[in-house]
Amino acid sequence: MFSTIKPAIGSVAVVSFAINLLMLTGPIFMLQIYDRVLASGSIPTLLVICGFAVILYSFFGLFDALRVRILGRIGQKLDIQYSGTCFDLSCRLPTMLGAKGSVFRPVQDLEQIRQFVASPGPAMFFDMPWLPFYLALVYLFHPLLGMVGIVGALVLIAFLALNEWLSKTPSEEASKESSHRQKLAEEGRTHSEAICAMGMQGALVRRWNERNRSFLPRQRHATDVSGVFGSATKTIRFMLQSAVLAMGAWLTIKQEISPGVMIAASILVGRALAPVEQAVSQWRGFQGARSAYNRLTKLLELAKAKPEVMDIPLPKENLCINSLACAPAGVNKPVLHGVSFQLNAGNAMAIIGPSGVGKSTLARTISGLAPPLMGDVRFDWAELERWSDEQLGEIIGYLPQEVQLFDGTIAENIARFSAEVDADSVIDAAKMASIHELILQFPDGYDTVIGAEGMSLSGGMKQRVALARAMYGNPFLVVLDEPNSNLDADGDSALTSAIHSLRERGSIVIIVAHRPSALTAVDYVLTLGERRMKSFLPKDKALGQLVNSVPKQESNRGR
Repeated sequence: MFSTIKPAIGSVAVVSFAINLLMLTGPIFMLQIYDRVLASGSIPTLLVICGFAVILYSFFGLFDALRVRILGRIGQKLDIQYSGTCFDLSCRLPTMLGAKGSVFRPVQDLEQIRQFVASPGPAMFFDMPWLPFYLALVYLFHPLLGMVGIVGALVLIAFLALNEWLSKTPSEEASKESSHRQKLAEEGRTHSEAICAMGMQGALVRRWNERNRSFLPRQRHATDVSGVFGSATKTIRFMLQSAVLAMGAWLTIKQEISPGVMIAASILVGRALAPVEQAVSQWRGFQGARSAYNRLTKLLELAKAKPEVMDIPLPKENLCINSLACAPAGVNKPVLHGVSFQLNAGNAMAIIGPSGVGKSTLARTISGLAPPLMGDVRFDWAELERWSDEQLGEIIGYLPQEVQLFDGTIAENIARFSAEVDADSVIDAAKMASIHELILQFPDGYDTVIGAEGMSLSGGMKQRVALARAMYGNPFLVVLDEPNSNLDADGDSALTSAIHSLRERGSIVIIVAHRPSALTAVDYVLTLGERRMKSFLPKDKALGQLVNSVPKQESNRGR
Protein backbone atom coordinates (compact mmCIF):
# COMPACT_ATOMS: atom_id res chain seq x y z
CA MET A 1 0.00 0.00 0.00
CA PHE A 2 2.89 2.36 0.73
CA SER A 3 4.93 1.40 -2.36
CA THR A 4 3.80 4.46 -4.33
CA ILE A 5 4.99 6.91 -1.66
CA LYS A 6 8.51 5.50 -1.25
CA PRO A 7 10.13 8.59 -2.89
CA ALA A 8 8.30 10.85 -0.43
CA ILE A 9 9.36 8.64 2.49
CA GLY A 10 12.94 8.92 1.21
CA SER A 11 12.58 12.71 1.29
CA VAL A 12 11.41 12.53 4.92
CA ALA A 13 14.49 10.41 5.73
CA VAL A 14 16.82 13.00 4.12
CA VAL A 15 15.13 15.89 5.93
CA SER A 16 15.23 13.95 9.22
CA PHE A 17 18.98 13.43 8.71
CA ALA A 18 19.44 17.19 8.46
CA ILE A 19 17.16 17.82 11.47
CA ASN A 20 19.09 15.44 13.70
CA LEU A 21 22.43 16.90 12.66
CA LEU A 22 21.13 20.38 13.43
CA MET A 23 19.99 19.07 16.82
CA LEU A 24 23.68 19.19 17.78
CA THR A 25 23.47 22.99 17.72
CA GLY A 26 22.28 23.19 21.34
CA PRO A 27 24.97 20.98 22.91
CA ILE A 28 27.75 22.61 20.85
CA PHE A 29 26.46 26.07 21.72
CA MET A 30 26.46 25.26 25.45
CA LEU A 31 29.92 23.72 25.16
CA GLN A 32 31.31 26.88 23.54
CA ILE A 33 29.60 29.23 26.01
CA TYR A 34 30.84 27.44 29.12
CA ASP A 35 34.31 26.44 27.93
CA ARG A 36 35.25 29.29 25.61
CA VAL A 37 33.19 32.44 26.22
CA LEU A 38 33.07 32.28 30.02
CA ALA A 39 36.73 31.25 30.18
CA SER A 40 37.92 34.06 27.87
CA GLY A 41 35.31 36.70 28.72
CA SER A 42 35.28 37.69 25.02
CA ILE A 43 32.13 39.52 23.90
CA PRO A 44 33.01 39.28 20.14
CA THR A 45 33.35 35.50 20.52
CA LEU A 46 29.95 35.39 22.20
CA LEU A 47 28.36 37.41 19.36
CA VAL A 48 29.88 35.19 16.67
CA ILE A 49 28.75 32.02 18.42
CA CYS A 50 25.25 33.43 18.90
CA GLY A 51 25.11 34.39 15.22
CA PHE A 52 26.02 30.88 14.12
CA ALA A 53 23.47 29.44 16.55
CA VAL A 54 20.69 31.65 15.15
CA ILE A 55 21.51 30.55 11.59
CA LEU A 56 21.60 26.85 12.51
CA TYR A 57 18.40 27.06 14.55
CA SER A 58 16.71 28.81 11.60
CA PHE A 59 17.70 25.95 9.31
CA PHE A 60 16.43 23.51 11.94
CA GLY A 61 13.04 25.25 12.01
CA LEU A 62 12.93 25.27 8.20
CA PHE A 63 13.66 21.54 7.92
CA ASP A 64 11.28 20.68 10.76
CA ALA A 65 8.45 22.59 9.04
CA LEU A 66 9.40 20.91 5.76
CA ARG A 67 9.11 17.47 7.34
CA VAL A 68 5.68 18.31 8.70
CA ARG A 69 4.57 19.47 5.24
CA ILE A 70 5.95 16.36 3.54
CA LEU A 71 4.20 14.05 6.02
CA GLY A 72 0.97 15.98 5.49
CA ARG A 73 1.34 15.62 1.71
CA ILE A 74 2.02 11.89 2.08
CA GLY A 75 -1.23 11.54 4.02
CA GLN A 76 -3.09 13.44 1.32
CA LYS A 77 -1.52 11.35 -1.43
CA LEU A 78 -2.63 8.16 0.32
CA ASP A 79 -6.13 9.60 0.60
CA ILE A 80 -6.23 10.63 -3.06
CA GLN A 81 -4.91 7.29 -4.23
CA TYR A 82 -7.07 5.02 -2.09
CA SER A 83 -10.17 6.99 -1.07
CA GLY A 84 -12.09 6.02 -4.21
CA THR A 85 -11.13 2.38 -3.77
CA CYS A 86 -12.11 2.47 -0.10
CA PHE A 87 -15.47 4.04 -0.89
CA ASP A 88 -16.03 1.41 -3.57
CA LEU A 89 -15.12 -1.26 -1.02
CA SER A 90 -17.51 0.26 1.49
CA CYS A 91 -20.32 0.00 -1.06
CA ARG A 92 -19.41 -3.53 -2.16
CA LEU A 93 -18.68 -5.14 1.21
CA PRO A 94 -22.28 -6.20 1.91
CA THR A 95 -22.36 -8.02 -1.45
CA MET A 96 -18.91 -9.54 -0.86
CA LEU A 97 -19.12 -10.58 2.79
CA GLY A 98 -22.79 -10.23 3.69
CA ALA A 99 -23.42 -9.44 7.36
CA LYS A 100 -19.74 -10.04 8.14
CA GLY A 101 -18.83 -7.00 6.08
CA SER A 102 -20.84 -4.60 8.27
CA VAL A 103 -18.07 -4.35 10.89
CA PHE A 104 -15.50 -3.11 8.36
CA ARG A 105 -15.13 0.61 7.73
CA PRO A 106 -12.62 1.06 4.87
CA VAL A 107 -13.14 4.82 4.57
CA GLN A 108 -12.68 5.35 8.33
CA ASP A 109 -9.63 3.06 8.33
CA LEU A 110 -8.02 5.10 5.56
CA GLU A 111 -8.80 8.31 7.45
CA GLN A 112 -7.16 6.89 10.59
CA ILE A 113 -4.03 6.01 8.60
CA ARG A 114 -3.97 9.45 6.97
CA GLN A 115 -4.31 11.24 10.29
CA PHE A 116 -1.46 9.25 11.83
CA VAL A 117 0.82 9.74 8.81
CA ALA A 118 0.17 13.50 8.92
CA SER A 119 0.79 13.65 12.71
CA PRO A 120 4.15 13.93 14.53
CA GLY A 121 4.00 10.16 15.12
CA PRO A 122 5.94 8.95 12.06
CA ALA A 123 8.84 11.27 12.90
CA MET A 124 9.80 8.92 15.75
CA PHE A 125 10.69 6.19 13.25
CA PHE A 126 13.20 8.53 11.58
CA ASP A 127 14.59 9.95 14.84
CA MET A 128 14.90 6.67 16.76
CA PRO A 129 17.93 5.38 14.77
CA TRP A 130 19.90 8.44 15.96
CA LEU A 131 19.71 7.30 19.58
CA PRO A 132 22.98 5.26 19.38
CA PHE A 133 24.72 8.19 17.68
CA TYR A 134 23.86 10.66 20.43
CA LEU A 135 24.75 8.16 23.17
CA ALA A 136 28.06 7.47 21.42
CA LEU A 137 28.88 11.19 21.56
CA VAL A 138 28.06 11.22 25.28
CA TYR A 139 30.29 8.19 25.74
CA LEU A 140 33.11 10.01 23.98
CA PHE A 141 32.72 12.87 26.46
CA HIS A 142 33.24 10.37 29.28
CA PRO A 143 32.50 6.60 29.55
CA LEU A 144 30.58 7.01 32.83
CA LEU A 145 28.24 9.57 31.25
CA GLY A 146 27.76 7.23 28.30
CA MET A 147 26.92 4.29 30.60
CA VAL A 148 24.28 6.31 32.45
CA GLY A 149 22.70 7.25 29.09
CA ILE A 150 22.82 3.67 27.77
CA VAL A 151 21.22 2.21 30.91
CA GLY A 152 18.47 4.83 30.78
CA ALA A 153 17.86 4.15 27.08
CA LEU A 154 17.57 0.40 27.71
CA VAL A 155 15.06 1.02 30.51
CA LEU A 156 12.90 3.24 28.28
CA ILE A 157 13.06 0.78 25.37
CA ALA A 158 11.97 -1.98 27.77
CA PHE A 159 9.04 0.24 28.82
CA LEU A 160 8.16 0.75 25.16
CA ALA A 161 8.13 -3.01 24.52
CA LEU A 162 6.06 -3.59 27.67
CA ASN A 163 3.63 -0.89 26.57
CA GLU A 164 3.19 -2.65 23.22
CA TRP A 165 2.62 -6.00 24.91
CA LEU A 166 0.12 -4.75 27.48
CA SER A 167 -1.82 -2.29 25.33
CA LYS A 168 -2.16 -4.15 22.02
CA THR A 169 -5.07 -6.41 22.99
CA PRO A 170 -7.06 -3.73 24.88
CA SER A 171 -6.63 -1.31 21.98
CA GLU A 172 -7.82 -3.86 19.42
CA GLU A 173 -10.80 -4.81 21.59
CA ALA A 174 -11.71 -1.16 22.11
CA SER A 175 -11.47 -0.55 18.36
CA LYS A 176 -13.73 -3.52 17.64
CA GLU A 177 -16.30 -2.40 20.21
CA SER A 178 -16.17 1.11 18.76
CA SER A 179 -17.04 -0.33 15.33
CA HIS A 180 -20.03 -2.15 16.82
CA ARG A 181 -21.21 1.07 18.50
CA GLN A 182 -20.89 2.99 15.25
CA LYS A 183 -22.84 0.30 13.41
CA LEU A 184 -25.64 0.48 15.99
CA ALA A 185 -25.75 4.28 15.70
CA GLU A 186 -25.98 4.05 11.89
CA GLU A 187 -28.80 1.52 12.14
CA GLY A 188 -30.69 3.81 14.51
CA ARG A 189 -30.39 6.72 12.11
CA THR A 190 -31.28 4.65 9.03
CA HIS A 191 -34.37 3.07 10.60
CA SER A 192 -35.52 6.09 12.61
CA GLU A 193 -39.09 6.00 11.26
CA ALA A 194 -39.69 2.40 12.34
CA ILE A 195 -38.01 3.07 15.71
CA CYS A 196 -40.15 6.11 16.49
CA ALA A 197 -43.39 4.69 15.10
CA MET A 198 -43.20 1.49 17.15
CA GLY A 199 -41.80 2.98 20.34
CA MET A 200 -38.48 1.14 20.10
CA GLN A 201 -36.40 4.03 21.44
CA GLY A 202 -36.23 2.71 24.99
CA ALA A 203 -35.24 -0.79 23.89
CA LEU A 204 -32.55 0.50 21.56
CA VAL A 205 -31.22 2.90 24.18
CA ARG A 206 -30.89 -0.07 26.55
CA ARG A 207 -29.09 -1.97 23.80
CA TRP A 208 -26.80 1.03 23.25
CA ASN A 209 -26.06 1.25 26.97
CA GLU A 210 -25.20 -2.46 27.05
CA ARG A 211 -22.83 -1.97 24.13
CA ASN A 212 -21.40 1.09 25.87
CA ARG A 213 -20.83 -0.89 29.06
CA SER A 214 -18.82 -3.34 27.00
CA PHE A 215 -16.88 -0.60 25.19
CA LEU A 216 -16.00 1.77 28.02
CA PRO A 217 -14.00 -0.67 30.21
CA ARG A 218 -11.88 -1.68 27.22
CA GLN A 219 -11.39 1.94 26.22
CA ARG A 220 -10.55 2.87 29.82
CA HIS A 221 -8.07 -0.02 30.09
CA ALA A 222 -6.31 1.00 26.88
CA THR A 223 -6.21 4.65 27.98
CA ASP A 224 -4.95 3.76 31.46
CA VAL A 225 -2.14 1.58 30.13
CA SER A 226 -1.07 4.25 27.66
CA GLY A 227 -1.28 6.99 30.30
CA VAL A 228 0.73 5.06 32.89
CA PHE A 229 3.54 4.30 30.48
CA GLY A 230 3.52 7.84 29.11
CA SER A 231 3.90 9.34 32.58
CA ALA A 232 6.52 6.75 33.62
CA THR A 233 8.57 7.40 30.50
CA LYS A 234 8.53 11.16 31.01
CA THR A 235 9.50 10.73 34.69
CA ILE A 236 12.38 8.39 33.87
CA ARG A 237 13.69 10.78 31.21
CA PHE A 238 13.69 13.70 33.67
CA MET A 239 15.43 11.56 36.29
CA LEU A 240 17.96 10.40 33.73
CA GLN A 241 18.84 13.92 32.63
CA SER A 242 19.28 14.89 36.26
CA ALA A 243 21.43 11.78 36.80
CA VAL A 244 23.63 12.80 33.88
CA LEU A 245 23.93 16.30 35.33
CA ALA A 246 24.80 14.87 38.74
CA MET A 247 27.37 12.52 37.26
CA GLY A 248 28.73 15.40 35.17
CA ALA A 249 29.00 17.62 38.24
CA TRP A 250 30.91 14.90 40.11
CA LEU A 251 33.28 14.45 37.16
CA THR A 252 33.68 18.24 36.87
CA ILE A 253 34.58 18.48 40.56
CA LYS A 254 37.16 15.77 39.96
CA GLN A 255 38.30 17.87 36.95
CA GLU A 256 37.81 14.96 34.53
CA ILE A 257 35.44 17.00 32.31
CA SER A 258 34.63 20.68 31.86
CA PRO A 259 31.31 22.37 32.86
CA GLY A 260 30.48 22.75 29.16
CA VAL A 261 30.75 18.99 28.64
CA MET A 262 28.48 18.42 31.63
CA ILE A 263 25.71 20.62 30.14
CA ALA A 264 26.21 19.30 26.59
CA ALA A 265 25.99 15.68 27.78
CA SER A 266 22.70 16.38 29.58
CA ILE A 267 21.20 17.96 26.46
CA LEU A 268 22.40 15.09 24.22
CA VAL A 269 20.94 12.43 26.52
CA GLY A 270 17.61 14.29 26.56
CA ARG A 271 17.65 14.48 22.77
CA ALA A 272 18.62 10.82 22.41
CA LEU A 273 15.69 9.69 24.56
CA ALA A 274 13.10 12.13 23.19
CA PRO A 275 12.04 9.78 20.31
CA VAL A 276 11.45 6.97 22.81
CA GLU A 277 9.23 9.21 24.92
CA GLN A 278 7.45 10.37 21.76
CA ALA A 279 6.95 6.75 20.70
CA VAL A 280 5.21 5.96 23.99
CA SER A 281 2.95 9.02 23.74
CA GLN A 282 2.08 8.26 20.09
CA TRP A 283 1.76 4.49 20.55
CA ARG A 284 -2.03 4.36 20.71
CA GLY A 285 -2.25 6.29 17.45
CA PHE A 286 0.34 3.99 15.91
CA GLN A 287 -1.55 0.88 17.09
CA GLY A 288 -4.81 2.24 15.69
CA ALA A 289 -3.18 3.07 12.34
CA ARG A 290 -1.48 -0.34 12.25
CA SER A 291 -4.76 -2.17 12.92
CA ALA A 292 -6.50 -0.05 10.27
CA TYR A 293 -3.67 -0.79 7.82
CA ASN A 294 -3.93 -4.55 8.45
CA ARG A 295 -7.70 -4.52 7.96
CA LEU A 296 -7.47 -2.40 4.84
CA THR A 297 -4.68 -4.51 3.32
CA LYS A 298 -6.77 -7.66 3.73
CA LEU A 299 -9.81 -6.00 2.20
CA LEU A 300 -7.83 -4.64 -0.74
CA GLU A 301 -6.41 -8.11 -1.33
CA LEU A 302 -9.90 -9.61 -1.10
CA ALA A 303 -11.36 -7.06 -3.50
CA LYS A 304 -8.69 -7.09 -6.18
CA ALA A 305 -9.98 -5.65 -9.40
CA LYS A 306 -11.13 -8.08 -12.05
CA PRO A 307 -8.39 -9.01 -14.50
CA GLU A 308 -8.71 -7.13 -17.74
CA VAL A 309 -10.67 -9.07 -20.31
CA MET A 310 -11.11 -8.56 -24.00
CA ASP A 311 -14.18 -6.54 -24.84
CA ILE A 312 -16.94 -8.64 -26.31
CA PRO A 313 -20.28 -7.49 -27.73
CA LEU A 314 -23.04 -6.88 -25.22
CA PRO A 315 -25.53 -9.78 -25.09
CA LYS A 316 -28.60 -9.70 -27.29
CA GLU A 317 -29.86 -13.29 -27.46
CA ASN A 318 -30.29 -15.25 -24.22
CA LEU A 319 -29.70 -15.84 -20.52
CA CYS A 320 -28.71 -19.38 -19.54
CA ILE A 321 -28.55 -20.68 -15.95
CA ASN A 322 -26.78 -24.03 -15.52
CA SER A 323 -27.07 -26.19 -12.36
CA LEU A 324 -26.87 -23.09 -10.19
CA ALA A 325 -26.32 -23.32 -6.43
CA CYS A 326 -26.33 -20.04 -4.54
CA ALA A 327 -26.29 -18.47 -1.10
CA PRO A 328 -26.31 -14.97 0.39
CA ALA A 329 -22.99 -13.11 0.22
CA GLY A 330 -20.52 -14.35 2.79
CA VAL A 331 -22.27 -17.72 3.25
CA ASN A 332 -20.58 -20.84 1.88
CA LYS A 333 -23.44 -23.30 2.36
CA PRO A 334 -26.00 -23.16 -0.48
CA VAL A 335 -29.55 -22.18 0.41
CA LEU A 336 -30.75 -23.03 -3.08
CA HIS A 337 -29.47 -25.54 -5.63
CA GLY A 338 -30.31 -27.31 -8.87
CA VAL A 339 -31.55 -24.25 -10.77
CA SER A 340 -31.37 -24.49 -14.57
CA PHE A 341 -33.32 -22.59 -17.22
CA GLN A 342 -32.90 -20.51 -20.36
CA LEU A 343 -34.63 -17.30 -21.38
CA ASN A 344 -34.41 -15.65 -24.77
CA ALA A 345 -34.57 -11.97 -25.65
CA GLY A 346 -38.10 -10.67 -25.04
CA ASN A 347 -38.99 -13.34 -22.45
CA ALA A 348 -40.26 -12.54 -18.97
CA MET A 349 -40.21 -14.94 -16.04
CA ALA A 350 -41.66 -14.85 -12.53
CA ILE A 351 -39.95 -16.57 -9.59
CA ILE A 352 -42.48 -17.86 -7.07
CA GLY A 353 -42.34 -19.97 -3.94
CA PRO A 354 -42.85 -19.73 -0.17
CA SER A 355 -40.99 -17.18 1.94
CA GLY A 356 -37.41 -18.07 2.79
CA VAL A 357 -36.98 -20.47 -0.10
CA GLY A 358 -34.27 -18.35 -1.77
CA LYS A 359 -36.08 -16.25 -4.37
CA SER A 360 -34.22 -13.01 -3.58
CA THR A 361 -30.93 -14.90 -3.24
CA LEU A 362 -31.41 -16.30 -6.75
CA ALA A 363 -32.26 -12.84 -8.10
CA ARG A 364 -29.12 -11.35 -6.53
CA THR A 365 -26.93 -14.15 -7.90
CA ILE A 366 -28.31 -13.73 -11.41
CA SER A 367 -27.64 -9.97 -11.10
CA GLY A 368 -23.99 -10.61 -10.18
CA LEU A 369 -24.35 -9.45 -6.57
CA ALA A 370 -23.18 -12.80 -5.18
CA PRO A 371 -20.93 -15.38 -6.86
CA PRO A 372 -22.49 -18.78 -7.64
CA LEU A 373 -21.34 -21.58 -5.34
CA MET A 374 -21.85 -24.04 -8.19
CA GLY A 375 -22.92 -23.75 -11.78
CA ASP A 376 -22.84 -20.52 -13.75
CA VAL A 377 -24.79 -17.58 -15.15
CA ARG A 378 -24.24 -16.97 -18.88
CA PHE A 379 -25.31 -14.27 -21.32
CA ASP A 380 -25.15 -15.34 -24.96
CA TRP A 381 -23.16 -18.40 -23.73
CA ALA A 382 -20.46 -16.26 -22.09
CA GLU A 383 -20.02 -16.35 -18.30
CA LEU A 384 -20.95 -13.30 -16.25
CA GLU A 385 -17.29 -12.71 -15.32
CA ARG A 386 -16.40 -12.05 -18.97
CA TRP A 387 -17.79 -8.51 -18.67
CA SER A 388 -16.34 -5.64 -16.66
CA ASP A 389 -18.32 -3.87 -13.93
CA GLU A 390 -19.03 -0.98 -16.30
CA GLN A 391 -20.37 -3.33 -18.96
CA LEU A 392 -22.51 -5.18 -16.44
CA GLY A 393 -24.03 -1.81 -15.55
CA GLU A 394 -25.19 -1.55 -19.17
CA ILE A 395 -26.35 -5.17 -19.31
CA ILE A 396 -28.28 -5.44 -16.03
CA GLY A 397 -30.99 -3.34 -14.42
CA TYR A 398 -31.88 -4.25 -10.84
CA LEU A 399 -34.68 -3.23 -8.49
CA PRO A 400 -33.89 -4.45 -4.95
CA GLN A 401 -36.50 -5.52 -2.45
CA GLU A 402 -35.59 -2.59 -0.20
CA VAL A 403 -35.64 0.50 -2.40
CA GLN A 404 -32.79 2.93 -1.76
CA LEU A 405 -32.48 6.31 -3.41
CA PHE A 406 -29.51 8.64 -2.98
CA ASP A 407 -29.01 12.29 -2.16
CA GLY A 408 -29.32 14.01 -5.53
CA THR A 409 -31.85 14.99 -8.16
CA ILE A 410 -34.49 12.67 -9.56
CA ALA A 411 -32.69 12.75 -12.92
CA GLU A 412 -29.38 11.78 -11.30
CA ASN A 413 -31.00 8.90 -9.44
CA ILE A 414 -32.66 7.55 -12.57
CA ALA A 415 -29.42 7.96 -14.58
CA ARG A 416 -27.48 6.09 -11.85
CA PHE A 417 -25.33 9.19 -11.27
CA SER A 418 -23.64 8.83 -14.64
CA ALA A 419 -20.94 11.40 -15.40
CA GLU A 420 -23.02 12.62 -18.34
CA VAL A 421 -26.76 12.36 -17.80
CA ASP A 422 -28.58 11.43 -21.02
CA ALA A 423 -31.78 13.47 -20.67
CA ASP A 424 -33.61 11.54 -23.42
CA SER A 425 -32.81 8.19 -21.75
CA VAL A 426 -33.91 9.52 -18.35
CA ILE A 427 -37.25 10.72 -19.72
CA ASP A 428 -37.70 7.48 -21.68
CA ALA A 429 -37.14 5.39 -18.51
CA ALA A 430 -39.50 7.62 -16.52
CA LYS A 431 -42.20 7.25 -19.18
CA MET A 432 -41.79 3.46 -19.16
CA ALA A 433 -42.30 3.53 -15.36
CA SER A 434 -45.30 5.89 -15.88
CA ILE A 435 -43.91 8.62 -13.61
CA HIS A 436 -42.96 11.26 -16.20
CA GLU A 437 -46.12 13.31 -15.56
CA LEU A 438 -45.80 12.90 -11.79
CA ILE A 439 -42.22 14.19 -11.87
CA LEU A 440 -43.21 17.21 -13.94
CA GLN A 441 -45.66 18.19 -11.20
CA PHE A 442 -42.78 18.87 -8.79
CA PRO A 443 -41.66 22.54 -8.73
CA ASP A 444 -38.20 21.62 -10.06
CA GLY A 445 -39.27 18.65 -12.17
CA TYR A 446 -36.43 16.26 -12.85
CA ASP A 447 -34.07 18.61 -10.96
CA THR A 448 -35.97 18.04 -7.70
CA VAL A 449 -33.50 17.03 -4.99
CA ILE A 450 -34.47 13.87 -3.11
CA GLY A 451 -32.73 11.70 -0.53
CA ALA A 452 -30.94 12.74 2.65
CA GLU A 453 -30.94 16.48 1.91
CA GLY A 454 -34.02 16.77 -0.28
CA MET A 455 -37.69 16.01 -0.69
CA SER A 456 -39.04 12.85 0.90
CA LEU A 457 -40.98 10.68 -1.56
CA SER A 458 -43.76 8.24 -0.79
CA GLY A 459 -43.00 4.52 -0.81
CA GLY A 460 -44.80 4.01 -4.11
CA MET A 461 -43.04 6.96 -5.74
CA LYS A 462 -39.66 5.71 -4.53
CA GLN A 463 -40.37 2.31 -6.02
CA ARG A 464 -41.35 3.76 -9.37
CA VAL A 465 -38.25 6.01 -9.49
CA ALA A 466 -36.16 2.93 -8.68
CA LEU A 467 -38.00 1.02 -11.42
CA ALA A 468 -37.11 3.78 -13.89
CA ARG A 469 -33.50 3.56 -12.70
CA ALA A 470 -33.50 -0.20 -13.36
CA MET A 471 -34.79 0.38 -16.91
CA TYR A 472 -32.45 3.29 -17.70
CA GLY A 473 -30.41 2.66 -20.84
CA ASN A 474 -32.53 -0.33 -21.98
CA PRO A 475 -30.52 -3.07 -20.23
CA PHE A 476 -30.60 -6.57 -21.66
CA LEU A 477 -31.64 -8.11 -18.31
CA VAL A 478 -33.95 -6.43 -15.80
CA VAL A 479 -34.35 -8.14 -12.41
CA LEU A 480 -37.20 -6.89 -10.23
CA ASP A 481 -37.39 -8.14 -6.64
CA GLU A 482 -41.01 -7.70 -5.47
CA PRO A 483 -41.48 -4.60 -7.64
CA ASN A 484 -45.15 -4.10 -6.67
CA SER A 485 -44.75 -4.33 -2.89
CA ASN A 486 -45.46 -0.58 -2.45
CA LEU A 487 -47.62 -0.02 -5.52
CA ASP A 488 -51.35 0.67 -5.71
CA ALA A 489 -53.60 -0.45 -8.57
CA ASP A 490 -52.31 2.31 -10.86
CA GLY A 491 -48.76 1.34 -9.97
CA ASP A 492 -49.47 -2.31 -10.77
CA SER A 493 -50.87 -1.30 -14.14
CA ALA A 494 -47.79 0.88 -14.79
CA LEU A 495 -45.52 -2.03 -13.85
CA THR A 496 -47.29 -4.38 -16.26
CA SER A 497 -47.01 -1.78 -19.02
CA ALA A 498 -43.29 -1.30 -18.27
CA ILE A 499 -42.62 -5.04 -18.51
CA HIS A 500 -44.41 -5.22 -21.87
CA SER A 501 -42.33 -2.26 -23.12
CA LEU A 502 -39.11 -3.93 -22.01
CA ARG A 503 -40.03 -7.16 -23.74
CA GLU A 504 -40.86 -5.34 -26.96
CA ARG A 505 -37.37 -3.82 -26.90
CA GLY A 506 -35.75 -7.24 -26.55
CA SER A 507 -35.00 -7.20 -22.83
CA ILE A 508 -35.29 -10.23 -20.56
CA VAL A 509 -37.32 -9.53 -17.39
CA ILE A 510 -37.18 -11.59 -14.19
CA ILE A 511 -39.64 -10.81 -11.41
CA VAL A 512 -39.60 -12.11 -7.85
CA ALA A 513 -43.33 -12.25 -7.17
CA HIS A 514 -45.62 -12.62 -4.18
CA ARG A 515 -48.71 -10.92 -5.60
CA PRO A 516 -50.58 -12.55 -8.52
CA SER A 517 -50.75 -9.23 -10.38
CA ALA A 518 -46.99 -9.49 -11.01
CA LEU A 519 -47.59 -12.59 -13.20
CA THR A 520 -49.76 -10.75 -15.72
CA ALA A 521 -46.93 -9.76 -18.10
CA VAL A 522 -44.71 -12.90 -17.87
CA ASP A 523 -44.65 -15.97 -20.08
CA TYR A 524 -42.67 -18.33 -17.81
CA VAL A 525 -42.85 -19.22 -14.13
CA LEU A 526 -39.97 -20.68 -12.10
CA THR A 527 -41.27 -22.41 -8.97
CA LEU A 528 -38.96 -22.91 -5.99
CA GLY A 529 -39.56 -25.14 -3.00
CA GLU A 530 -37.59 -27.09 -0.41
CA ARG A 531 -34.46 -25.09 -1.32
CA ARG A 532 -34.41 -26.29 -4.92
CA MET A 533 -36.04 -25.67 -8.30
CA LYS A 534 -39.34 -27.54 -8.57
CA SER A 535 -40.38 -26.51 -12.06
CA PHE A 536 -39.79 -24.13 -14.95
CA LEU A 537 -42.92 -23.96 -17.09
CA PRO A 538 -44.92 -21.66 -19.37
CA LYS A 539 -47.18 -19.44 -17.28
CA ASP A 540 -50.49 -21.09 -18.20
CA LYS A 541 -49.23 -24.58 -17.40
CA ALA A 542 -47.57 -23.43 -14.16
CA LEU A 543 -50.74 -21.68 -12.98
CA GLY A 544 -52.77 -24.75 -13.93
CA GLN A 545 -50.57 -26.92 -11.75
CA LEU A 546 -50.93 -24.48 -8.86
CA VAL A 547 -54.72 -24.47 -9.19
CA ASN A 548 -54.86 -28.27 -9.34
CA SER A 549 -52.62 -28.60 -6.29
CA VAL A 550 -54.99 -26.61 -4.06
CA PRO A 551 -57.84 -29.19 -3.88
CA LYS A 552 -55.32 -31.98 -3.18
CA GLN A 553 -53.87 -30.04 -0.27
CA GLU A 554 -57.35 -29.35 1.13
CA SER A 555 -58.26 -33.03 0.71
CA ASN A 556 -55.15 -34.09 2.58
CA ARG A 557 -56.04 -31.71 5.42
CA GLY A 558 -59.53 -33.28 5.61
CA ARG A 559 -58.05 -36.71 6.08
